[in-house]
Amino acid sequence: MTTALPLPLFPDSATLAGDELVVGGVRASVLAAEFGTPLVVYCEQSLRARARAYRAAAPDALVAFGTKAFPNVAVLRLLAEEGLGADVSTVGELEYALRAGVPGERIVVHGNNKSLEELRAYAAAGVAQVVVDALDEVALCAEAGVRSILVRTTLDIEVDTHEAIATGHHGSKFGLPPELAMEALSAARSAGIEAAGLHVHLGSQLLDAAPGQAAVVGLLQVVLEARERLGGWTPSTIDLGGGLGIRYTQGDVPPTVDMFAGGQIARLRAEWTTHSLPQPRLILEPGRSIVGQAGFTLYRVGVVKSTGDGTTYVAIDGGMSDNPRPQLYGAVYEALLAERAAEPLASGTFAVCGKHCESGDVLIEEARLPHPRRGDLLAVPATGAYTLAMGSNYNALPRPAAVLVGSGTARLIRRRETLADLLALEA
Repeated sequence: MTTALPLPLFPDSATLAGDELVVGGVRASVLAAEFGTPLVVYCEQSLRARARAYRAAAPDALVAFGTKAFPNVAVLRLLAEEGLGADVSTVGELEYALRAGVPGERIVVHGNNKSLEELRAYAAAGVAQVVVDALDEVALCAEAGVRSILVRTTLDIEVDTHEAIATGHHGSKFGLPPELAMEALSAARSAGIEAAGLHVHLGSQLLDAAPGQAAVVGLLQVVLEARERLGGWTPSTIDLGGGLGIRYTQGDVPPTVDMFAGGQIARLRAEWTTHSLPQPRLILEPGRSIVGQAGFTLYRVGVVKSTGDGTTYVAIDGGMSDNPRPQLYGAVYEALLAERAAEPLASGTFAVCGKHCESGDVLIEEARLPHPRRGDLLAVPATGAYTLAMGSNYNALPRPAAVLVGSGTARLIRRRETLADLLALEA
């Protein structure tokens, strides 16, 4: 791991005032004093910049934020102000989007096991597209009153990411192979539903733009065959999904939004022109790349102790309940001491562990830090995506608050849970 200060992993507005981390014009110590810890902090400047980058790369596309990365009304509302829609996969995520004021025509629906009741809710909301994930969903869509569908297809393209978040390979639980995808398109037309087009999504945390280009070529082959077999059918809409990765460590080098999404779009436009296909409306579904680096987490250090094998543990007041990614995906993070950021690093590394009753509750195996002390603030960057969204109440620990910072102010966008919240569910 690099010994350089990991400031580039934090949101765009991150700076140091002396030894202290400042984001959005607000000092880390002020955030911790006002809102407590653990605390997830989102930078408004970063969120708007990522949204604008997608709008610039795809000015005519529907950019639908992958709500599952961080379902939050305030964030969805901010992104809607920038012209983004929402990609949802449950009625719960749909409700977040609707409460944020996202219009139905900017909402795309996913899910590998949609019920009739869910489909009726989507139809009532007037969503832009329902993405069909199985053959029998076509009949359910017709019964529910869905008017237009996309068919998700798997093109058997392998990507370099954790196996749990790869979705476009042969055997994925998502989508249909091309042959069955064409059956679904035909069934939709027979049922009186608009078979608007195709959807593809290869996976998440992709650090290479090449597979996305390969997906465009794969989609082209499906479209050309469908045109021949389905009486001249061509897609009015193509959904290229999302998947662009972010920097979790200083060694990560993801493509830019323009390289990743813009490159896919340019390839599609060129291929469609070459084969005399009408240019489709495009949909993109970024999630992690919108909110991931825009957020970081503040923890308070408690116990610092050495073990017989030379490991020094630094225990924090959160852990796998607010960020389960290390346990689920082997995720690697870096960190800094938010009020001692510029101090010299200790000679060794530290294992940052959570407070849960699990030996595996380790957030960072080898963190380079000044020697931590009880009471220090620890800041972990790039925690804006799939942390709170996947959090739990393990050990009956209430989940953290989240705030939005910008222009020197901080606003609560998700209050801290209380024990009363947890006990309110008891019968």
